[in-house]
Amino acid sequence: MAEERLLSSAMPGSPAPGGAEGLRVENLSIIYQKTRSSAPLRAVKDVSFSVRPREMISLIGPSGCGKSSILSALAGLVPYQGRAEINGKPIVGPAPDRAFVFQAASLLPWRTVERNIRYGLELLHVPKKDAVAATEKVLELIGLTRFKDMYPSQLSGGMQQRVNFARALVGDPVMLLMDEPFAALDAQTRERLQLEIVDIWQKSDKIGVFVTHQIDEAVFIADQVVVLSPGPESDVVKHFDIPLPRPRTPKTRSDPEFLELVTELRRIFDLA
Repeated sequence: MAEERLLSSAMPGSPAPGGAEGLRVENLSIIYQKTRSSAPLRAVKDVSFSVRPREMISLIGPSGCGKSSILSALAGLVPYQGRAEINGKPIVGPAPDRAFVFQAASLLPWRTVERNIRYGLELLHVPKKDAVAATEKVLELIGLTRFKDMYPSQLSGGMQQRVNFARALVGDPVMLLMDEPFAALDAQTRERLQLEIVDIWQKSDKIGVFVTHQIDEAVFIADQVVVLSPGPESDVVKHFDIPLPRPRTPKTRSDPEFLELVTELRRIFDLA
């Protein structure tokens, strides 16, 4: 039954529905050359997938399979071979249409929550009035308004990560790239933040690419899951469609279809 869920509309190399709209990745390869004399290392080989606006895709695979390298390429931070486009425009470097959420919040300790969130807009020279308005909007969206005058040292790890997400969202990017953003949190906080981010996402029109090692998290968060092979020269083992209805709720985790998808993914990793 899980085999029937393999993607047909978003198989490797196929366009995102609606033509150029969304993220399109075709035959993406990433090669690292440590020194001039060393042999090049192909970290990722011919990875393809596509993501619509309002969709989230999870990349999952063993350590060293190139998940973070793919995110870095989509952020424009490392060179790549192949094709990567957002709404028909090639990714050629960093740009405000993409925002990165890292595993560590890395907030500026001398700035308040509000001023940490606003910092990126200041770097882009957004007029202060507009920056303040955008910050207030995202503070309300993430549920941080009453914490806006606090400093990072006064916040729990979960609250700091909320600020991290708010900082990424405040510039209204087209695509959000998330590199194991809940990895450093305890299980209870992790599940609570998953719910909150999924709730925010359901109100969004953004493209999401989410990297995780957690199989159940990949299924709960995403509309698609891409399984990558061990590296180097990692490629796509399998695409899964995740047909679970939104909104996702705590009850989703006990849904038979959710459990079947998690079990099928665990079989791929020989964990079932």
